[in-house]
Amino acid sequence: MGYMDIYNEWLSNPYFDEETKKELRSIADDEKEIKERFYTDLEFGTAGLRGIIGAGINRMNIYVVRRATQGLANYIIAQNGKEKGVAIAFDSRRMSPEFAQEAALTLAANGIKAYIFESLRPTPELSFAVRELGCIAGINITASHNPPDYNGYKVYWEDGAQFTPPHDKGVTKEVLAITDLSTVKTMKKEEAIEKGLYEVIGKEIDDKFIGHVKAQVVNQDCIDKMQDQIKIVYTPLHGTGNIPARRALHELGFKHVYVVPEQEWPDGEFPTVSYPNPEAEEAFSLGLELAKKIDADLVLATDPDADRLGVYVKDSKSGDYIPLTGNMSGALLCDYVLSQKKANGQIPADGAVVKSIVSTNLIDAVAKGYEVDLIEVLTGFKYIGQQILKMEQTGKGTYLFGMEESYGCLIGTYARDKDAISATVALCEAACYYKAQGKTLWDAMVEMYETYGYYYDSVKAITLAGIEGIAKIKEILETLRTNTPTQFSGYEVVSARDYQADTIKNMKTGEVTPTGLPTSNVLYYDLSDDAWLCVRPSGTEPKVKFYYGVKGSSLTDAKEKSDALGEEVLAMINKML
Repeated sequence: MGYMDIYNEWLSNPYFDEETKKELRSIADDEKEIKERFYTDLEFGTAGLRGIIGAGINRMNIYVVRRATQGLANYIIAQNGKEKGVAIAFDSRRMSPEFAQEAALTLAANGIKAYIFESLRPTPELSFAVRELGCIAGINITASHNPPDYNGYKVYWEDGAQFTPPHDKGVTKEVLAITDLSTVKTMKKEEAIEKGLYEVIGKEIDDKFIGHVKAQVVNQDCIDKMQDQIKIVYTPLHGTGNIPARRALHELGFKHVYVVPEQEWPDGEFPTVSYPNPEAEEAFSLGLELAKKIDADLVLATDPDADRLGVYVKDSKSGDYIPLTGNMSGALLCDYVLSQKKANGQIPADGAVVKSIVSTNLIDAVAKGYEVDLIEVLTGFKYIGQQILKMEQTGKGTYLFGMEESYGCLIGTYARDKDAISATVALCEAACYYKAQGKTLWDAMVEMYETYGYYYDSVKAITLAGIEGIAKIKEILETLRTNTPTQFSGYEVVSARDYQADTIKNMKTGEVTPTGLPTSNVLYYDLSDDAWLCVRPSGTEPKVKFYYGVKGSSLTDAKEKSDALGEEVLAMINKML
């Protein structure tokens, strides 16, 4: 059927409620809007479903959630996992509790028990709960750091990580096989409870999760010594991090934790920011005001589902608060954790650090400095989780730290997704350690640069929304794929990786070798002088992203080189638009 046929089906079919039909009738004279909502199904990306809330097959609504859950249920049954159940969590966004409820009732109608959290919980706790409860899968209703009109649906498999091949393709196939949404199963909540297919979870999982977060501390002595001298400003950005972050810090002994009052409580409208992203400067405006009043050592912000952490640290020399990118905070934490493990003789011979291909080369240098293996994976923390599982199954390799540039890391293996609660604790612990030496976290960052090199990494994105935008993003990738550049901003292209074709081409010799990673629509250029550039479509937003990194003789030199590379890349892409 065409998009108008599907639109009219939604208007006439008694399966769809009157509120949905009223919304659809309001766009009856806007064919472009009808097309946007019905020309295609909302697709799974690197983080499952994510889209604008509204009526239509290309929007987030209860019918799309039911369909996705029916597809998941069909796959679970085919995998003989029906008896294990599914854990469900949700964040503070619009419709999150409702979507979670619909997912639970569709599972129950298929004879699969749903373990649903009593109220909003962070993403890493859902990952933990899947394994703790012995579930076959997990569902998290969240759109992470997207604007208020978005919501999403992340699927986790029994290892606690977001699903990877073959399960992602298997579930997607089952979802797409459902062409008539009215055939999707559901049942009343009361009936699901009566049949033992609906169980509310909360405190018991909370206690165990926080226990594991606290267990990742590598130097409790430094916390005990400096906990009364560290001042911390924290904001959950109206999301799920407030209670677990404060609880973990309190139980570890931190005395001075100040929560930004305007952003303390859950609110799906995110009234104090245009969008709740800890990567954005505006997310810290209120926190920095508070930090200056109390002379805080660091300012921390978690995104709505508390898997990403942004941070500003105080420079004692200038008195300014300096933002750390995800690459910077990830490298700082990696170096701190490894330094403490080394001091305690806890780095095994097969120790490994895992990072995504778009993350800083500073991590490579840190791993080399501690003589541990460095493993690269595709973008998406699920691939880091996949490496943890591989180490467990083969007995080869010991996971020490994992990170990706998008402000996410994981220190332990209790969860299989990035954990901003644990990262919050770890940065506060590191602040204690360095303060005991008369240093700030910024001093520690500068020392890292002096030890390993002045790496500077950036990312730029071009938003291309709608049907035309998708086509344009595809065109950009294909143009670069068929016409491999030989240089960027004076850097020579040493090798070109095409993860869709599974090839690495040596530009000097012409030799082609496999990437060794799963197929993905990503292009990566290894450049001269330890620089690099990567191009990929976002898996969660209508954007094409350009990640790049350089190495300079100083921070100023590195930034100048980075700015020049970024400007040239944007100029090149703008010529294609």
